[in-house]
Amino acid sequence: MGGLYMNGSTSVGAGQTTPSASSGGLFDGSSPGCLGPVHSAARTASAADLAQSLQRTRERTLGLIQAWQNAMPDLSVTPLPGMNPPLWEWGHIAWFQEWWTVRNRQRHLGTRSPSSGADFDASLLRDADALYNSSEVAHDSRWSLPLPDLAGTQAYLAQVLQRSLDHLQDALVAGQGASDEALYFWRLVLQHEDMHNEASVYMAQGLGLELPPALCWREPASGAAAAQAKPVGRSGGIWVPAQVYTLGHAGPGFAFDNECHAHPKSLDAFEIDAAAVTWARYLPFVQATGQALPPYVRLAQEGWQVQRFGHWQALDLQAPAVHLNALDAQAWCQWAGRRLPTELEWECAAQQLGFEWGQVWEWTASDFAPYPGFEVHPYRDYSEPWWHNHRVLRGACAATSAHVVDARYRNFFVPQRRDIFAGFRSVNL
Repeated sequence: MGGLYMNGSTSVGAGQTTPSASSGGLFDGSSPGCLGPVHSAARTASAADLAQSLQRTRERTLGLIQAWQNAMPDLSVTPLPGMNPPLWEWGHIAWFQEWWTVRNRQRHLGTRSPSSGADFDASLLRDADALYNSSEVAHDSRWSLPLPDLAGTQAYLAQVLQRSLDHLQDALVAGQGASDEALYFWRLVLQHEDMHNEASVYMAQGLGLELPPALCWREPASGAAAAQAKPVGRSGGIWVPAQVYTLGHAGPGFAFDNECHAHPKSLDAFEIDAAAVTWARYLPFVQATGQALPPYVRLAQEGWQVQRFGHWQALDLQAPAVHLNALDAQAWCQWAGRRLPTELEWECAAQQLGFEWGQVWEWTASDFAPYPGFEVHPYRDYSEPWWHNHRVLRGACAATSAHVVDARYRNFFVPQRRDIFAGFRSVNL
């Protein structure tokens, strides 16, 4: 998984009736997507807006905790490379928020803050660092740790959130809560928690656990914005003229360290798919070449089917193909006489209003590498350990929180991963 996803890797109560997990969502093309250069409002959110967003995200976290407990009462997950123990995931969310926004006395310095040391206070939870510090706790060891039980984990989450909100309010009262640096860590922990919630959804898919759709999929925009932002199932391509495009973050607001340092890049003209490759385009390649089907898809007597959270149902051929890895995407491109876009091409094309994205993460041809002038941020393990052996994905999937959805965001995974909600689009040769 990429970045925060890997290193940590509407509330629904136990008795609340929810729609079936087989209705609507990512696999039938009905999930909300994006058109054109969409940017996350969380990156420039005020202290007051951040406080509200942190509480809304926590509602989703608690809803997912309840849904997981309903589907898997013992919360026992077999050790797998793409998984974390659920109790570890949720405790890590609390630990990360506490480390940066509660325990860090230099939090107001933002990207100039230290990463550790004497400027960090003790945790509210005994031995928290030994349990949840993803930079120190090896992935395979997380199943054997003496983790708090579910009630203890939820108590830790609640205590940390309240302390974090109190510190945010204190900074605002003291006149320190308006600058990008002062708000940096709250913007970071918000997106961190959102990323782990997305991981909870694709882990549930991998385990065949049924989750309420309201907790899984991003809500569409409302009102007039929805009418303009709703994708319309575009086919065909978009022509992008030759130009010099500025890649990388510039200006105010939050940015991850791997996005920083805007730099001009020359681009030749190219034609790119207006939307991600659909099953209708992908499955003929499978039938013609014998390429292995991705997980959760089969050809039954009734036709193509997809398994969603443990339930088989008809596959919508016009929906984006998903659970593909970078090697699948490259093989299709070779068969079709196309190629994967570079991340530069993807981001430049995303400035076009006809560019539809946001239903599946999209593999690119670009290795995950630093931009010129890279400087590591205080969360030192977000990008730097993963250079060059991961592949960049762009966009978002339907399980991605709107706080994270941004045309500039660089996700990254090893090319072999199929468990994430990833597909691709192609470019002409």
